[in-house]
Amino acid sequence: MTRRWQTVLRLLAIAIGLALSILPAHAADVTFNGGSLSLTPGHDGLTGPVKIVLLLTALSFAPALLIAATSFTRIIIVMSMLRQAIGMTNTPPNAVLISLALFLTLFTMSPVLSAVDDAAIEPYLAGKLDEKPALAAAEVPIRKFLVAQTREADLKLVIELSGKAQPASVDEVPLFTLIPAFMLSELRIGFEIGFVIFLPFVLIDLVVASVLMSLGMIMVPPLAISLPLKILVFILIDGWSLVTEVLVRSFQT
Repeated sequence: MTRRWQTVLRLLAIAIGLALSILPAHAADVTFNGGSLSLTPGHDGLTGPVKIVLLLTALSFAPALLIAATSFTRIIIVMSMLRQAIGMTNTPPNAVLISLALFLTLFTMSPVLSAVDDAAIEPYLAGKLDEKPALAAAEVPIRKFLVAQTREADLKLVIELSGKAQPASVDEVPLFTLIPAFMLSELRIGFEIGFVIFLPFVLIDLVVASVLMSLGMIMVPPLAISLPLKILVFILIDGWSLVTEVLVRSFQT
């Protein structure tokens, strides 16, 4: 297993560990015919069944965190707009686009994950940090990434909508205020990149439609001619590599 995947698993482990440390529980063991169930709190104050419930609860929030606080939103928007610009609404399939977006997200977020691993996960697993200090240490690289990718105008808007006083610095902005601003910025940047990608394909559609009209071929649908041309042009310019390069470089500050 590579260091990148180990970092992801460790990050999930510390998130679950932090979730398990939120609520204390006190109960006794339950004995029944054929066995017993231990409800005695462990060293962290939580019983086994409570840990299982909190584990499942933490896992249910993983998709939301993946979309809200990573590069996934921008990548999937650009990929979807690219497919729409080419004119093939179902090719590549959604499963392929989402899988590609997930791995590109892991690739672009690897510096952040490595920083979280070094600052919080490794010390937490080694017993050098408790839950709260580990959570605070893990928040630092994540906050740095979010701030670097968030537009100042979007951040001001979210702060105004929250009704709170203007913070003296970005470090004082709550994380749950920073994340919506980050998502607004991701939506804007994703649509900007998608618009630039759309223009060449729209130009091909206009040229094909004009040529067909000038030849009097009114009954021929322009899409029947423009679609193969757009696919050919996209292949000749190595479009997937170019789009991937643009997306990855857009996160490098």
